[in-house]
This record gives sequence, C-alpha cells and structure tokens, in this order.
Amino acid sequence: MVAMQISPSILSADFANLQAQIEAVSNADWVHVDVMDNHFVPNLTIGVPVVESLAKISPLPLDCHLMIDNPDLWAPKYAEIGANSVTFHVEAAANPAMCIKDIKAAGARAGMALKPNTDIEDYIDLLPQLDMLLVMTVEPGFGGQAFMADMMPKVRRVRELVGDGPNAVWIQVDGGVSADTIEQCAQAGADVFVAGSAVFAVSEPAAMVDQLRSLAVTACAHP
Repeated sequence: MVAMQISPSILSADFANLQAQIEAVSNADWVHVDVMDNHFVPNLTIGVPVVESLAKISPLPLDCHLMIDNPDLWAPKYAEIGANSVTFHVEAAANPAMCIKDIKAAGARAGMALKPNTDIEDYIDLLPQLDMLLVMTVEPGFGGQAFMADMMPKVRRVRELVGDGPNAVWIQVDGGVSADTIEQCAQAGADVFVAGSAVFAVSEPAAMVDQLRSLAVTACAHP
C-alpha cells in the first residue's frame, strides 16, 4: 500500500480566496477539486477556466473529481490544462476504458469513481487500467454529508481486487471523511482521503491535515 495521502476538498473552502485556502493546506498531498455540472449531480461548481487558473498557482497537484455528464469528452481536457489526476464517474461514461486511456494520454493519472449504489463487480476488468479507484462514501453532489460506513465492505473488496503492492491501484474515499471516520477507511484499505469541511471548517487546516494523516497511518499499523 502507498503512503497515506490527504486531499483536502476546496468544495468546503472560501471560493473568494481559493489561492490562500490552498496555500493554507500546503502540507497536504493533493488539492481535491470537485467539478459539478448540475446535470450528473444536482449542484453547480466550477469548470475548465477556474481549474486552469488553479493549476497555475497551486503549490499542490490538482486532484480533479468530475461529477459531470460526458466525461469522455471533458476528462482529457482537464488533464491538458494542468490537473495531475482526473477522476470520472463510470456511471456517466459512454466508454470508460477509452476515457481512462485518453486521460493518461493527456498526461494525468486516471481515476474512476463509483457512486454508493454502483457495484465494483461490474467493472473489475477496468481495474488494471486505472491509477485510482474512488469509492464515494456519500451521494455525490454536496459537501458536509454524513459518512456512509456501509461503504467499507466495498472498499475492502476493491483492496482485495487490486492488491497491496507498491504499484497497486490507489483507493480513494470521498464523503464525510473526518477525524472520526478516517481510521475505519484506512483499515478497510483506502490510502487516499478526501476531506472537505473537516479541514476547511477548522481554525488550523494544516494541523488537521497532519492529524488526519497520522490517524490513517496509525489505523493501518494497528488494524
């Protein structure tokens, strides 16, 4: 398994001060950027122009989570403008395998996301092509939702499928991840953790990033 990685979600940050907010968590591993189109999910956030601007000023690599229709068209574009990792929802993709290839060809790590009701068993053949698999621990669309602990068996199953070596597919969890929930995610096999309000709603976001990483590491050392 790779080192535990923390990816704070700017969905919970102050959108009027995104550069300062990202710099405040410069000790994180990634900055998680939620792109929503008000079609695939019932919320509208940011798109290509803002992500392109963030890529120019962020001290951290961008981890873009596309909650949008037609990712086959748009996902490679986000890689081209500077996102270091691009994750699309398999439920929205016309050709997931080609979408993965196109993201990689554009220079980014390729991730695939599963909504809570989506069964990983239907997509096992795609796992060897991926760099990361995102298991949603809330319904995608809004920050601040309650963590769905019943997604942990899915995380465990994904870990069984992808293995545990240094080149294994990363397993990301997103939704309700906090100091109260990150340990069970790590114990289940996740190694990349998206945390939004848990990080940006506290007075010292950087300290929370360190705390979350420490909790995840400890949880894996003592299952």
